[in-house]
Amino acid sequence: MSIEHLLAVVPVTDLATANSWYEKLFGRRADNNPMPSLVEWQVVDHAWVQVFVDVNRAGSGLLNLAVDDIDTHIAELAARGIDASEIQTVTKGVQLSTISDPDGNAITLIGRFRVEY
Repeated sequence: MSIEHLLAVVPVTDLATANSWYEKLFGRRADNNPMPSLVEWQVVDHAWVQVFVDVNRAGSGLLNLAVDDIDTHIAELAARGIDASEIQTVTKGVQLSTISDPDGNAITLIGRFRVEY
């Protein structure tokens, strides 16, 4: 068995509102809109973030995005109208900063991420 793609699903209440916000988060329009209740962005090879209408689960999502330069990403987000929390340095120098989408789903930016600790 071989897994070929990773699809992370973020539940939202209103697709138009969420789509606009996630366009700001990713700095571009969605890559796909395969159905009326779903938009998706390919964030790296074979890994996608799907924003999906699911009123009962909206606001309970957790999405972690490891970034190359957390300070630069936070500055770029601020320029697009998205405010991130203060960067916290945690175990072994890893950096974390959290933002929330309009439904309250938590998106954590991770700086200094590494595969092995």
